[in-house]
Amino acid sequence: MRFVPSGPSLLVTFGIVVAVGIAYVIAYATPVFAVEHIDVRGAPPGLSREVTRAIADVEGTSLVAVNPDDVEGTLRTLPAVAGVSVDRAFPHTLVVKVAPERPVAVVRRGEGSWLATGAGKVIREIETGTERSLPRLWLARGATIRVGGQIPAGMIPATRALAAAHGAGLGGRIKGVRIAGDELTLVLRRGLELRLGRMADVGMKLVIARKVLALVDTGSIVYVDVSVPQRPVAG
Repeated sequence: MRFVPSGPSLLVTFGIVVAVGIAYVIAYATPVFAVEHIDVRGAPPGLSREVTRAIADVEGTSLVAVNPDDVEGTLRTLPAVAGVSVDRAFPHTLVVKVAPERPVAVVRRGEGSWLATGAGKVIREIETGTERSLPRLWLARGATIRVGGQIPAGMIPATRALAAAHGAGLGGRIKGVRIAGDELTLVLRRGLELRLGRMADVGMKLVIARKVLALVDTGSIVYVDVSVPQRPVAG
């Protein structure tokens, strides 16, 4: 026997659907769930303020009406943002989780200074003389540089090597980079050189260099050459 809903049950179901629809319209179009706070997580203070400014227009908008994909798309245009996700936290908070780009060098051109990532992306202009923990890369005065763009292609091997140095646990010890043709040398803060040779296997070379540095008296040598990683030389 086929079950046929009764009239009253149909009315109840219809009433529930209508009530849900009305509740949605109220939530969408009224300030019941208006965004009052943007909670930025994972970003340093400067980037957190930049993120908040970029999406300030969502404040006062109903959380129901906020499209997370649109907000994420806006934030991904910020040069210092590597990744982002947006969630609603009812009743009044928009939660923004940010994965910031990690700078590995300060790029200098004349009196100007910018932060650059391992991939060579320029993420922010900074006040000259700040960020002293990062190594410096010097560009010719006529070199083009802009926030959100790339450093000159010839300098990208240097930033990639610096990113690899961070991965090998040496990032905080690097003062600068020298490039001669396709040969790379990282200069430590006490003047000791890490001669890497070509970029091939640079991560492995830096892991070996760190092990060599732990075994030798760094005050008695001026370089560690790992250009041939199977035969490291300290001299």
